[in-house]
Amino acid sequence: MTALYIISFILLVVATAILLKLTPEQVGEDITVLFDKQQTLKDQSLTARGKKKKNKLLLSLERMRSALEETGKEKQFSAACAAALLLMVSGCIAAIAIDNMFMIPVLAVAFAMIPFAYLAKTISLYENQVRQELETALSIITTSYIRSDNLVSAVQENLSYLKPPIKGIFEGFVTETTVISPDIRQAIYHMKEKVKNSIYEEWCDTLIACQNDRNLKDTLMPVVSKLTDVRLVNNQLKTMLSEARREYFMMVCMVLANIPLLYCLNRDWYDALMNTVFGKIVLAICGVVIIVTAIRMNKLTKPIEYKR
Repeated sequence: MTALYIISFILLVVATAILLKLTPEQVGEDITVLFDKQQTLKDQSLTARGKKKKNKLLLSLERMRSALEETGKEKQFSAACAAALLLMVSGCIAAIAIDNMFMIPVLAVAFAMIPFAYLAKTISLYENQVRQELETALSIITTSYIRSDNLVSAVQENLSYLKPPIKGIFEGFVTETTVISPDIRQAIYHMKEKVKNSIYEEWCDTLIACQNDRNLKDTLMPVVSKLTDVRLVNNQLKTMLSEARREYFMMVCMVLANIPLLYCLNRDWYDALMNTVFGKIVLAICGVVIIVTAIRMNKLTKPIEYKR
């Protein structure tokens, strides 16, 4: 009977996808429309006064999409959305297969989070690489600028030491100042918009101020040193945070391992857990707790970021 339910559910999902002509590109476009939805004047006023905030889930997805666009991997977001939809259906099928209707929303959410967790990890690695390259680039460029008192030449003479993606940003700065417009302040402003990093933005603001008062050049190195301070603090906390994540995953594995362990040790207890209404509710509650604690654990063990 369970197999019949699963087959019926799969056929219903396939028929719905065919009728609605759902494709990965279509799913991505629908989510993009959701992000780009124009707010009314009243909504904009409430948001500006802090009385109305965006949905946290939509805000997280919007940040993820923006980060992927900056790395040139915007197509991965559409693929992740389609994979999340497919995995959500798979979670529903898994819940039906074990004959636990209470687990349908739990497994659907858990399976749907897998592609976005992978994207979040990829973005985290990219941002870490950007921070490392920023530290090197800002340090050598600042040193050359203080010595030569010429920002464009300071960037030009250090381009060979820079690595992507930071190298492309400073190459664009040199091109803009030497070919398009000699307005250095405007070029710095355009360069500032290409990286979302508080210390980098502060460095760019200080550079703009230096164009009016060259005596402010000495304030650049303390700004650059903040990147080193943040890196050192994160390195000191890395072992501690890794240990906390390891202990969390060990506890989750122990909770999940209790199910097959009960099957081997006491078949009556296993049947009570898997085949009674109370046992199914307990499993669903455990699933919800694991999802919520996983989200909180990921939030609390993220690397430290400098905020202006």
